[in-house]
Amino acid sequence: MGRLKESSPVIPLLLLLLLFPLLLLSQVSGESESSREGNAPEIHCSRHRSRAAWQIIQDYLTPFVERERYQIPNKCRLHPDNDLYRDQEQHKVHVDIYEWKCGYCRKSFNEEKFLDQHFDTRHYNLLNTTGTKCLADLCGALHCDFVLMSSKKGKSKCNPAAAAKNRHLCESLANTCFPVSQGPAASRLHEHFLRQFCDAHTCTGKNKPFPKGGKKKSGVFYLAISILTLMLLPLFYLLVFLHQREKRTGTQVLRRIVKTGKKTKPS
Repeated sequence: MGRLKESSPVIPLLLLLLLFPLLLLSQVSGESESSREGNAPEIHCSRHRSRAAWQIIQDYLTPFVERERYQIPNKCRLHPDNDLYRDQEQHKVHVDIYEWKCGYCRKSFNEEKFLDQHFDTRHYNLLNTTGTKCLADLCGALHCDFVLMSSKKGKSKCNPAAAAKNRHLCESLANTCFPVSQGPAASRLHEHFLRQFCDAHTCTGKNKPFPKGGKKKSGVFYLAISILTLMLLPLFYLLVFLHQREKRTGTQVLRRIVKTGKKTKPS
């Protein structure tokens, strides 16, 4: 019994020696993680809604701007340089349907959302957070909710105050990006922007967003038509060949019948 009492303090001491490196390692990793997160700036800008706003600009405004050969001024909030996430979005490499690659470090991900998280944690230092560059702040004027919720049947109730606020923002964008004093092209785009985006900010329901249309998404359609044509073309030629062969065979049979039924002349 005396020996057992003397050796019993050794067991806790051994356990403490074994657990101490693990506790130290977890503490160091926690400090490094918290230090990394502490260095990361807190960004109040939705990447998802910024992406939606950029896509709306590309689909429903850029084709008309390019047609007029107009250069959007840098002070315009629709300018690519005023999109906080533009550089990161341009460094996305969509290799395949289940493979996205980071253009900075070439790391691969199976979904775009994981690549977005990678940008937020590993390449946040590349974001230029100076100034007002959150494109998501313009979603009210650009009808992002109309596009993002187009697949849903339910419609939110119109708020007259919100509609008036979004219309004011929309008209401000038209005045800044397409000042009528800059010439005929800017004047036409100013009017186009009002009709395309601003007129729909009302609770009457008479005007819908993007009445002027946008980029024609015909690439997939033409690709499907081309593939279908290539598949049906050999079948068409096969049917023509069989029809011609059957026609020739029928003609030969008729000629044989005429020859066998011909009477011989008397001598």
